[in-house]
Amino acid sequence: MATTTTFERVYIWERPVRLYHWVTVASMLVLVATGLIIGRPPAFLTAGDASASQWFGTVRFLHFAAGYVFLFAFLIRVYWMFAGNDYARWYNFYPLTPARFRRWLAGVVQVVKVDLLQVQKEPVQVRGHNAMAAATYGVVFLVTIFQVVTGFALYAPMSDAWLPQLFAWVVPMMGGDANVRIWHHLATWFFIVFSAIHIYLSVFHDYVEAEGEISSMVSGSKYFHRR
Repeated sequence: MATTTTFERVYIWERPVRLYHWVTVASMLVLVATGLIIGRPPAFLTAGDASASQWFGTVRFLHFAAGYVFLFAFLIRVYWMFAGNDYARWYNFYPLTPARFRRWLAGVVQVVKVDLLQVQKEPVQVRGHNAMAAATYGVVFLVTIFQVVTGFALYAPMSDAWLPQLFAWVVPMMGGDANVRIWHHLATWFFIVFSAIHIYLSVFHDYVEAEGEISSMVSGSKYFHRR
């Protein structure tokens, strides 16, 4: 006998959240690609006349331009942590009150049982981010701030613009240009690893839970089984 499943469509991700997500994806692709080239230029760039190497200046320009886009998209997301709906608010990522922290900890344990240990078959059904994802995004936001600060600190000696100059103090504080570059490079690999895990888990949850996990970042809506 055929069974009928009824779904409830819930609008979760507002337009600014979705805009932040996709603009950040695009800017990160440019930043990572150009950043790795800047950090370790291909050998063929070291030979030949300087006039033939101008495309490397284009690489640097793209990196700096994408850095501005990355920053302004993040500022929109920070604003929406206070102006957005309940799923976008800051307390999802930083559960500072005892009650929220206890709920978050219980949620993390449940996600570990389902996603990592797979000792629980019943999916974790939450409207917004699950507890583990929310905590991870909280870390991502902090690393984003670090990456912006160190990136503009490295850019400051090459620019007269007021924004990079706000971060000129970072280089001497961190012990010199070389140290800042190392930490900036390590943070880049954090984003690379995070992106790989994020894509895998998005596909995993989309398949297991069938709630429209991936399409929700386009439409804004997820679908939940009516009980």
